[in-house]
Amino acid sequence: MDQGNDTQLSEFLLLAFSENQPQIQPLIFGLFLSMYLVTVFGNSLIIMAIIVDSHLHTPMYIFLSNLSFVDICFTSTTVPQMLVNIQKQRKVINYAKCITQMYFLILFSEIEIFMLTVMAYDRYVAI
Repeated sequence: MDQGNDTQLSEFLLLAFSENQPQIQPLIFGLFLSMYLVTVFGNSLIIMAIIVDSHLHTPMYIFLSNLSFVDICFTSTTVPQMLVNIQKQRKVINYAKCITQMYFLILFSEIEIFMLTVMAYDRYVAI
């Protein structure tokens, strides 16, 4: 009979910013929450301004609106889960959740790079 290591990985251990200093975790939570809310609010404001004003219905502003939407999706892939982990003092993440987060993080970063490339080409063609 062939004996080998049959260990399976089901979760990852998260190394926090303040593993040795739990008293600064509320500060880290507040900092990341405020940055996340500012990002979502600012990008939503850009999208709403472009939708409401008919003078902004040009290709450059449509690309900017799409870029803002992708930025909201990009920041929403990891930050909410990180905030929950900080709040609940959890130091593990499920393997499936980690893979899903990585997939969407890479997907939205590639879309953002593509949008920036298209916007640069649009400006190049316009000049």
